[in-house]
Amino acid sequence: MGAGCKEKTTINEGKGPIKPEKAIATFQLEPGFKIELVASEPLVADPVDMEIDEYGRMYVVEMHGYPLDKSGIGDIKILSDADGDGRMDKSVVFADKLVLPFGIMRWKKGLLVADAPNILYFEDTNGDNKADIRDTVLTGFAFSNAQMNAGNPLYRLDNWIYLTSESGGTYNIYKKEFGYLGSDIYFLHHKEAPRLKLEGTGRTVRFRPDQHQLQLTSGVTQFGHDFDQWGHHLLGDNSNHIYEEVIAAPYLQRNPDLLVSSSTQTLTDHGSDVYPITQNPKRQILTAAGVFTSACGNTVYTGGAFPAPFNKNVTFVAEPVSNLVHADILKDSGATFVASRVGREHKEFLASTDAWFRPVNMYVGPDGALYVLDYYRQIIEHPEWMSEEAIKAGGLYNGMDKGRIYRISATNGKPATWTKGLRLGDASSEELVKELANENRWWRLNAQRLLVDRADKGAIPALMQMAKNPAAAMGRLHALWTLEGMGALNAALIQTALHDSVAGIRANAIKLAELHLSSSPQLASALLGLQNDRDPKVKFQLLCTIGYLNTEEAARVREKLLFQNLKDNWFQIAALSAASSQTASLLKAVMAKYNPQEPAYNSLIQRLTAMIGGSGEIEHIRSLIKKATLASSEKQAWQPAVLEGLTEGLERREKASGLKDEQSILVDAFFNHPSADVRNAALHLLKVVGIQDDQLSKASMEKAVSTIENRNLPDEKRVEAIHFLALRDPSANATLLKQLIVPQEHSSVQLAALNILSLAPDSVVTGFVLAQWPVLTPELRDAGINTFLTSPGRVTVLLDAIDSGKVQKESIGFLQGVELMTQGDEKLRKRARSIFAHNDEEKVNKAYQQALQLKGDAVKGRKLFIQSCALCHKRGDIGASFGPNLGTVSQWPPEGIMANILAPNLSIAAGYELWVVELNNGQSVQGIIASETPAAITLKNAGKGEKVIKRSDIKSLHSLPISAMPAGLEKNINQQEMADLIAFLRQNE
Repeated sequence: MGAGCKEKTTINEGKGPIKPEKAIATFQLEPGFKIELVASEPLVADPVDMEIDEYGRMYVVEMHGYPLDKSGIGDIKILSDADGDGRMDKSVVFADKLVLPFGIMRWKKGLLVADAPNILYFEDTNGDNKADIRDTVLTGFAFSNAQMNAGNPLYRLDNWIYLTSESGGTYNIYKKEFGYLGSDIYFLHHKEAPRLKLEGTGRTVRFRPDQHQLQLTSGVTQFGHDFDQWGHHLLGDNSNHIYEEVIAAPYLQRNPDLLVSSSTQTLTDHGSDVYPITQNPKRQILTAAGVFTSACGNTVYTGGAFPAPFNKNVTFVAEPVSNLVHADILKDSGATFVASRVGREHKEFLASTDAWFRPVNMYVGPDGALYVLDYYRQIIEHPEWMSEEAIKAGGLYNGMDKGRIYRISATNGKPATWTKGLRLGDASSEELVKELANENRWWRLNAQRLLVDRADKGAIPALMQMAKNPAAAMGRLHALWTLEGMGALNAALIQTALHDSVAGIRANAIKLAELHLSSSPQLASALLGLQNDRDPKVKFQLLCTIGYLNTEEAARVREKLLFQNLKDNWFQIAALSAASSQTASLLKAVMAKYNPQEPAYNSLIQRLTAMIGGSGEIEHIRSLIKKATLASSEKQAWQPAVLEGLTEGLERREKASGLKDEQSILVDAFFNHPSADVRNAALHLLKVVGIQDDQLSKASMEKAVSTIENRNLPDEKRVEAIHFLALRDPSANATLLKQLIVPQEHSSVQLAALNILSLAPDSVVTGFVLAQWPVLTPELRDAGINTFLTSPGRVTVLLDAIDSGKVQKESIGFLQGVELMTQGDEKLRKRARSIFAHNDEEKVNKAYQQALQLKGDAVKGRKLFIQSCALCHKRGDIGASFGPNLGTVSQWPPEGIMANILAPNLSIAAGYELWVVELNNGQSVQGIIASETPAAITLKNAGKGEKVIKRSDIKSLHSLPISAMPAGLEKNINQQEMADLIAFLRQNE
């Protein structure tokens, strides 16, 4: 057993696996908690999900086949604790011959198991702990990378079962084996039941097997999702570790004219940084250091046994690539939440120095402990996103015979007793009703599931009594939904719950009322009575629900709630999700109350006019265009929003006919309106409706060229005119555009010209960008790289340029590199991966490789940093900001740090190239471009400060393919000092 925050470890991990009994010593854990090993190999291997049923049986999903084995070697095991010491000592294979099983849930007398493309049901009917019933419940899901397959079935508060699911088809290399996009999803034995078309959408699914109900939700998530105690759905993907499905699919479906780009909101307020402590980490080509790159297993803590602040509204997420578990605390923020780090600064809730520790999922048990499933593999990345060199090196399945499950509990927490057996499955209905008020959600949800499954009418009186129990908020909540699941909830109980003292229960009562509006229309009046509720989430749910009420009173309440909460984007969406027949009248009301000081009005106007542009009358659209382009001495701040909204709506319309006269109005507005926002919005609308009149088109193009060539005009006007050229083939003006991409022009003009030039045929663009590469500033280089990413032909030219040294690979941003390394063309993909894979660090200066084996002294390394590095580099509060901040390299592997110290030209960080600027007066200046504005650039030099240079004073500038950091540092430090310096740089600040 291990306890509390272990800041140092005596274990020397090396690069191989660590035995289970020694693994505890590799962990750093949040103070106030202890961690103990519950199960390990050979009892369990490759665990990805678990379930503890109402009898205390521990089921574990073993996914042995990841990443490429489709032969059916996955299984489900039952683990048991024969001597009652809390450590599992026996395992039995419950079900086998699974391909890539990815989730499990107790259901009826057996288990639901996600094994794409199917959801299977297993049951043991003779008590030998081996399933003798195997049946397919649902089928048709995509079969792709495991993290995207259907998984994580969860039975939740509303009696639905929720599944993660993401679109397949992301493969290029293994498309044949793992590129099945799915078909209609349906109940295999009930083909008359609803079917879902999931192909290419990758939406999360919910279903009710008994009723043969099947629905898409509005969100999408990869492996790992959960709900808080009130039913808010929390999701995540590799790089975005926590976001919420804010508005449900039925609300968005009832108004097809409302186009919502996303139903989810990212919750984190601290970005994607993580703080691993791994020794000898090995990153693959698409895994970045120090950020979320494999977030999964999202779990809300609802066990009631953790110390504050971890006992309430805390979510955990696994990050297996970085060998850690991260924790956030949720804080209310209007209709949704904000997720903030909880715990120690710059440290994770749980982290290991062992590079093989691969937490992938978590589970809150009946004891209130958090169980962590450790896949324990050397490699966790899929070979689709690995370098060919790494794949050929082997090791894809290293560790497939290993796996661990850990139990985290409060330092003074009680040991687990459930391993000795539970009796919840044999409890009477009255006893189950009492468990609905349990502090631990495991007991509440399992009791609810059993009660709904039994459908014991004798339990209804006790449930109704629990639904009114003033001392048990969770009991009231679960009793209401249990009655709903049994078909025994009545309007009177719902009305009582609508006035509950707890906001979360009131919000759920609104959802329950929504289900009963047809049978109990009197609930409509009770709902509208909540319009003055104090809680934002109650009002948001009310706004969603009353969208089904098509009455004048409901419309007034809807408008009231909207204007009271106008700054909340989700209140806008909820209000507009009602019937589109009310769009015109609502737009009129918004315009009447318009406040130019409040930006939320513009977003609302844009949404409303987008709905009108999508399906409104042409005459209404024409009228809005005229109003929005009318020039006046007083700037109308709503005008751009109207035009942008119409643009959005007309793009969705099959035909935008009937607007020929408006084209000249828009052209006139583009050139002459006093508002830049209106001018740009007019151009956006012109790109949709076009210019059919040849004479108008010719005259407007000539005017645009004249504007561009007039250097006496403001650059803002010239940039707008450059963008106007996109209305025709840019190659017709290629010569002009190329003349604008010179150092003497403001950067905004150069960027605009480069972006429009990129729309021209390949031969017009690529050769020019490469020819100009030495004089392109960092800002322009980034845009220049993007011009190559639009076609395989351009990508080929870029890779040729990198191979020849014309373009340094360090000029390619991380996401640009990812795009290159995931090209559909096999030859291009392999070329890109050979360039960007982490394969050259160990080849630099072989004489210093021994330094990597020496134990470094960070204190001595700090002194060396001050002596040799601080003149140019900053780390923490030490040094100067000339070169890159070396506080960012703490997660780099030691060989990578050393390679860049010894050979600074090996990897010149973007933005730190050395530039030579020749001035009109004959002087020459060298330095790093610290910043640039449309009118000037700022050069900085180590120890010499900064120099601001007007663009008009520049005769020429070009970069040198060398780092500003001098080579030869190895002449001043020996191998031990190198080890000391690396130890200092790898410390967390």
